[in-house]
Formats: sequence, C-alpha cells, structure tokens
Amino acid sequence: MKKKILIVDDSALMRRVLRDIINSDDRFEVADEAHDGAEGFKLIVAHNYDAVVLDVYMPRMNGLDMLREMQKSNVSANVMMASTTTSEGARETLDALELGAIDFIKKPENVADARHTEFREQFLSILDVVANAKINIRKSVRPVTADSARKFSSRYDVNFHTKGESDIKRLENAGISRTGHSDKPQVIGGSSTDAIIKPHTQVSGEKIVAIASSTGGPRALQEVIPMLPANLNAPVLLVQHMPKGFTKSLADRLNDLSSITVSEAVDGEKIEKGHVYIAPGGLHMKLNKRPTGYVISLSDEPSREGVKPCANYMYESLCDSDFAEITCAVLTGMGQDATVGIKALNDKKKIFCIAQDEETSTVYGMPKAIAKTGLCNSVVPLNLVADQIIKNVGVR
Repeated sequence: MKKKILIVDDSALMRRVLRDIINSDDRFEVADEAHDGAEGFKLIVAHNYDAVVLDVYMPRMNGLDMLREMQKSNVSANVMMASTTTSEGARETLDALELGAIDFIKKPENVADARHTEFREQFLSILDVVANAKINIRKSVRPVTADSARKFSSRYDVNFHTKGESDIKRLENAGISRTGHSDKPQVIGGSSTDAIIKPHTQVSGEKIVAIASSTGGPRALQEVIPMLPANLNAPVLLVQHMPKGFTKSLADRLNDLSSITVSEAVDGEKIEKGHVYIAPGGLHMKLNKRPTGYVISLSDEPSREGVKPCANYMYESLCDSDFAEITCAVLTGMGQDATVGIKALNDKKKIFCIAQDEETSTVYGMPKAIAKTGLCNSVVPLNLVADQIIKNVGVR
C-alpha cells in the first residue's frame, strides 16, 4: 500500500513540483495539499497521513506555528521540513526539529533546480525515512534547557587535583575515576536484541571522543552534548549529517545549552579537552598531528556513503593517532555510516564503543549496524549516552 503524504506549502508551483516528485514513486501518493499551516493542521486532525512535507514560511500560520499547535493539541504526525539555507532559515529548521519534525531537506534555489534528478532522489530518500520513522520515540526525548543540562553536568564538575577527598569519593561512587574508567557494569538496551556486547578493560592515557549521528540527531544531541561537563578529560569530535549552512546554527544552539564548549570546527584549529568540534556541513573532518598537538583538517573531497561530512572519514583519521583509546558513540540515523570507520579503528587502536538503543532511536540504522558487529561495549537509551562517555574518559 502506498504511503499517504500531505503537502503544506503556500506556493502553488512548489506544491505541484513536490506532488509530481512524490507521485512518480510507487511507494508514495499525495493524499492532500494545504496552502498554509492552519489548513494543514485541520487536515492532520481530520485524517491520518504517513508523512507531512511542511514549508516554514507561510501566511496566516507558518510551519513552526503549526508544529506548536500540534504539540499543544497533542496531535502527532511524521513531519519533514522544507528549509532554506539562510542563517535565519537554519535556526528555524532547528526549532522545527525540536518541535517534533523528524528531518528536513534544503529547498532548491528555484523550481528548475527542484526538477533535477539529484534533488528528486534526495527528497524521496528523506521522505522514505520520515514516513517510516517511529513517531512515539520522538515524544520520549525530553526538552533540554540550559539550566537542566548544567545541573546534570555539574555532578561531574570536580577537579581531582584541587577538590577534597569527599568530592573525589562522590565521583568514584558514580563510577568516575581520575583515568576515566567505570568499573560498574555497562547498561544494555533491552530492545536492541541483535546487539553483541563486547567486554571492556581499563585503559590509561589520553583519550578522545568521536560521535556520529544522522536522522533525528539534532534533537538527540540535545540529550547528550549539554550533559557533558566543562572539565571532560577529552576533546570531542562530532559528525552530524547536515548540508552546508546548518551546522553553525546547531553548534551555537548546543553551546548555549552546554557547560562544555561547542563550536563548528575550523580548518587548522588545535583541539582541546572540554571542547566539542562539529564538522561543518558539506566538508569532511579529520585530525592531523602537528608538533604543537592535533589539529582539525577539513576536506572538500567527494561524498562517502552518500554524505558529507562522513563519520567513516573521521574515524579512519584516528587510526594512526597517539590516543590511548577512542570513545566512539553512534546515535540515531539512517544508513550505516560509522561502522566501516570504527571497524578500521578497532584493528589498530583500543576503542570503547557506545550505540544508542533501538527504542530511543528515531531511525535505528547507524546504531544497529555497529551494534551487530560485536564491537559495542554498551547499547544504551539516549539519556544514558553522556553518562557512558563521562564514565569512560573521566573528568579533569
């Protein structure tokens, strides 16, 4: 049976273009169309759709207001946003993802570009993921505020070299040591029945964290990054599949929520502990060693696994690094990016691998792929990922 799609866009021409693309695929059919959010909301209340393609800028009720009205009225739908690449458009896209949209596509500059094969294939690929995503999972992700995040991360904001024994004992009771090793059993996500869990042995020395995420990632990252303390004893590299123009807004938003510093990575930038570096959309990110330490290297090489940035590229660049251990975390997302890179990394380095479990993943693709390899030390719900990272790398 074909998936029923609702298009909400004030442009009659764009609605026609999107209708033609959707109806050209045997998996989908356009069931209804609306010219603004108010009309779209009424249709969602009255009918069941497998996915909604939602514009941001519309008269009377825009896309964000429609999502707010849905949230207020406890009305759910699998929503895919159509977004612009302006800085304002990027911020509003992140707002939409926080309000429950599953994913987004960058709107083409003009209708002619929208008719190109490249846009059509990308649009249908994202629509397929959105139409098949588990909507109940997204509701389980709680909103994160800067205050709540800092309260959580402050539990670990203790400097072992300056604080008293009572503070140190408190962290050690939580499973955090000076070297960043947890001697407590790893938590296994009960719903991820295909996961093969690998035991972990303590490793001392310098560590680094490398995180990969895709569909559902921007919202999931708000459950992870703000929970990391400012004195985390490792730098953090992060690849989130996003097009050019969106990752700067994501970094700024996460930085506002977090005690740890978060920024979009800059080519040639030296990495530091207690800092999260997000790969810019449209560029691959790796590490290069210099006499003064490790620096970010950004590359405009072709896409890998259909994405740029690609997590495999990041993980493979760590194979010949001097880090004693790499903590890998794979969050929600379609496809299998990260698995090849982590496998290569495991052949040369000590790794501690965390995967988000199926129950809390918007799309259990990337985490499932790595969980099935036998390289994961823990498969956990989203709200425990930060805990696992902290317990493995420790605090300063």
